[in-house]
Amino acid sequence: MKYKGFPISLRNNFSTNFKLPLSIAALLVVSSSSMLLPAEESKANSTKQSNAQTQIAQNPVASSIIYVNPQTGTDQSGGGTTEAAPFKTIAFALRQAQPGTVIQLAPGSYSEETGERFPLRVKEGVTLRGDEAGKGQATLITGSGRYTSRTFASQNITILGGKNSTISGVTVTNPASRGTGIWVESTNPKIINSTFTNNKREGIFVTGTGNPTIAGNIFIQNTGNGVSVAKSARGEIRGNLFQDTGFGLAIGGTSTPLIAENQILQNRDGLFISNSAKPILRKNVIQNNTRDGIVVISKANPNLGTAEEPGGNLIRNNDRYDVHNATTPSSNIQVLAIGNDIDQSKIQGAVEFVAASVNPPPGGATAFVDVAPNYWAKSYIEALASKGVIAGFPDGTFKPNEPVTRAQFAAIINKAFAPQASQQATNFRDVSTSFWAYNAIQTATRSPFLAGYPNNTFRPQLEIPRVQVLVALANGLGLTTNNPGIVSVYSDAVQIPNWAQNSVAAATARQLVVNYPTASQLNPSRQATRAEVAAFVYQALVNAGQAQAIPSPYVVTVQQ
Repeated sequence: MKYKGFPISLRNNFSTNFKLPLSIAALLVVSSSSMLLPAEESKANSTKQSNAQTQIAQNPVASSIIYVNPQTGTDQSGGGTTEAAPFKTIAFALRQAQPGTVIQLAPGSYSEETGERFPLRVKEGVTLRGDEAGKGQATLITGSGRYTSRTFASQNITILGGKNSTISGVTVTNPASRGTGIWVESTNPKIINSTFTNNKREGIFVTGTGNPTIAGNIFIQNTGNGVSVAKSARGEIRGNLFQDTGFGLAIGGTSTPLIAENQILQNRDGLFISNSAKPILRKNVIQNNTRDGIVVISKANPNLGTAEEPGGNLIRNNDRYDVHNATTPSSNIQVLAIGNDIDQSKIQGAVEFVAASVNPPPGGATAFVDVAPNYWAKSYIEALASKGVIAGFPDGTFKPNEPVTRAQFAAIINKAFAPQASQQATNFRDVSTSFWAYNAIQTATRSPFLAGYPNNTFRPQLEIPRVQVLVALANGLGLTTNNPGIVSVYSDAVQIPNWAQNSVAAATARQLVVNYPTASQLNPSRQATRAEVAAFVYQALVNAGQAQAIPSPYVVTVQQ
């Protein structure tokens, strides 16, 4: 069989031609069981030992919570029970943990340089938790170590997920050759609200009889795959974002995972389904992948929807095919795809297709190709984007450093707060009724959030300064303070206009102010960037009880 222009040699009972870009082709081969895997690396002196140092066993910690802080902690017996006396390393805490223990990670970077020994083995019933609200932006785990898999021999992994364990609120990166972020082998961990980026192979690998829950995560810019599922694994993969990687998901072996409500965008291929895998796909958005939305090869037979249970998948705008059935001709497999929104002209091969109108699910994770995993405002931007308050550009960028105009800010205010009118409308002489933001400006200025200028103008194209953003948010939310002197926390407080002093003080007292890179420097007169507006608005939503707080060292906190 020939799959045009992309040769892959598949070792067992079949072969095909399936050319991959060199960067991905170098990573993917087939194991003895026909599961696509990254290529074998040289075994001779290729890696250093990750755990050369033998640790002395310690008595278990009685507390149900163990605290870890790589900056202030110490790995000593009897510690870890309070935030004031944390352990230094995750590895040490894991050795102390018993079933039911929560290991709470302080914001920071965890790596070999901070004393970690990889792989980190999350034992049965243990929870490893960072900042869930920020999907791990503030809690970075970077490293790799050797693990001998019962089903795939020697591997290079960062974390091993144990039975009934939970891993949440962390960012995981494995920079080593063939590196995997989290390995799941015949266990059932919950892996939630985390970020997987810059892993040299995949973010998560599931094998054996693994049955994990993988939910609410972001997989972005991993070299091989976002998630790989092999052997007879099952599991639920729900509500994740897969973006800008090789294959969003690679599903092989005889696995049967449920893949539901994910956003699978801008990858090489959205899903690559091989061997005899039979995944079930429901209510996913599979769009703008640079080759195919779904590729099916060998004897795989995914369920994309039946007459009794329509798929509800939105599979559109993929560069070549939305669905490509490239299975072995002798297998005579017809892919079922009932009840999906697919461009029929982009179906290749035997597909039983019945169209349906499918609306994209509201909210969901959103990532942008120009917002780096460690970017200071990443969590704020993605959180607002998931709420539909702010959007990126058609090319997948966000342009975080671009300024925001007053018209754009009015539109953001309306989407974030849906303000109610409390005063008469003003017909600004520089805002015509045909202007794209006319309605947004009218709504925002009839509320306490925004006002025009004394000469009956709004100046919609004026780039809005940071101080105006903070005043608008404070006024709109009705924030006040009895201590205007709070602004003295800023080294440049003298630059705050007199008319803005009380509002800025109130915004500061309620933790609306996020100053990067220096928390004590306000820069009130500088134009606000898209990233800064996202941070301010998100903090305002937190203050209003409409969002969960995101930990950040740049949030200004003062004693009132």
